[in-house]
Formats: sequence, C-alpha cells, structure tokens
Amino acid sequence: MSPDKIVKTDLEWREILGDFEFQVLREAATERPWTGELLEEKRTGIYRCRACGAELFQSDTKFDSHCGWPSFFKAENEAVNLTEDLSHGMVRVEVTCAACDSHLGHVFPDAPQTPTGDRYCINSVSLTFDEAE
Repeated sequence: MSPDKIVKTDLEWREILGDFEFQVLREAATERPWTGELLEEKRTGIYRCRACGAELFQSDTKFDSHCGWPSFFKAENEAVNLTEDLSHGMVRVEVTCAACDSHLGHVFPDAPQTPTGDRYCINSVSLTFDEAE
C-alpha cells in the first residue's frame, strides 16, 4: 500500500461525510442527473475529491457532455483508478479516487469532440471546487 493512501473505517467516513455524500462516495450510489451543484460551474480552478481533498480534475478539462453530470476528458496524473464495473446489468468502467478509493463516477470512451475521446462522468457530490486565485 502506498504511504499516501488514506484508509478510514466506515464510521470515520460517516463522521466526515454527510449521509448522501457517504452513499455516493463510499457505497457507489449515483446522484440524479441535472441536480449536482457543480454541473454548471464555469470558473477556472481545480476539482478535488470531497472525501480526502485530492486533486482530481483541472477546470480546463471540463466540458458540457449534455449527460447531466459534470464531465471531464482527462484526470490529473495518477489521481484516479479505473475498474471494470458489471453492476446493474451493464459493463462500465468505475472511476475511484486513487488516494482514498472513494467512488467518483464512470468513464466512457464516447467523447470524440475531446482531445482524449473520454468522458469522465462524475457525481457532483463526489467533488469540491477550488477557484484559481
């Protein structure tokens, strides 16, 4: 295990996160589309993991994919882990925070309008936003 890995018990995460935040970040729930507070965020800055504060996405990688969740075409170097997700009868790739293993969302290779072709479809509740100074 990396020395930078953040490991907490469910009880410790519950003390840090609100109920819905815990459901999404620690139990892989999904917020309803078009409801997230960061969906329309346009300022310059950095998106971080709500659970641990790790830097995940730069604002210049965010784009409007019309899917109802904040979308990015690239994560910060080594900031996320990608894992096959076979839940709900689908084949997807889950995106988790590399620092604390919190569920962030999923990545899809369906964004030809972006430099990478990827669409990181991320729950707004999984993120915080720090505006650039």
